[in-house]
Amino acid sequence: MTPFGSKILIVEDEASQLELLAYNLGVEGYQVFKAETGEEGLLVLEEQEIDLILLDWMLPRISGLEMCRQVKQKKSTKNIPIIMLTARGEEDDKIRGLDIGADDYLVKPYSIRELMARVRVKLRLDLGEFGRDLLTYQGLSMDLVRHRVTLADQVISLGPLEFKLLHLFMKAPGRVWSRNQLLDRIWADNLDVDTRTVDVHIGRLRKALSVVSDVGFVRTVRGFGYSLDTSS
Repeated sequence: MTPFGSKILIVEDEASQLELLAYNLGVEGYQVFKAETGEEGLLVLEEQEIDLILLDWMLPRISGLEMCRQVKQKKSTKNIPIIMLTARGEEDDKIRGLDIGADDYLVKPYSIRELMARVRVKLRLDLGEFGRDLLTYQGLSMDLVRHRVTLADQVISLGPLEFKLLHLFMKAPGRVWSRNQLLDRIWADNLDVDTRTVDVHIGRLRKALSVVSDVGFVRTVRGFGYSLDTSS
């Protein structure tokens, strides 16, 4: 399991907020499960292996606080990270939430960008910086411990940025990444680069892969971006 494609459960009784969160998480490549009550949320946890929970404090019947307590008391779910979403910003309330097992706490109104950042952090901490040590796709293998990529048992030499690009692609095969999204992920600390830089390094990645195989692993989505996809 990797952060991209991870299963996230949203428990929120305000319909507009629920749909807003679901939409933004879906755009980021997460699998989203929705519940409007604590009871519904607990049922989802019985049926799905959830990686992270976004949990509203003020829920009908079973409160978010009580649901958090139940999740953390159950052996099969106690390690699922929980981010509490609440309008209650008092320090005592934050301490209560954290004391019963909440992993993070976000006070409404919050920015979607901040929420997404916290989700990424919690998933990285829970799954490890890279998630699994070995990623594979259609015979292509990426060993994250040895920092080595192989195809058909042959080692492929990649530069640091090409390795990062391939790593991102292999965490979510089939997902289409826009050039701007790739800039944000790979060149986040360098504001001087533009989308042409992405095209240059995609070209280098393709060239490195083509040395071993004529399979076109990186598909161009005209007018948008790129995807790890051999179907074209």
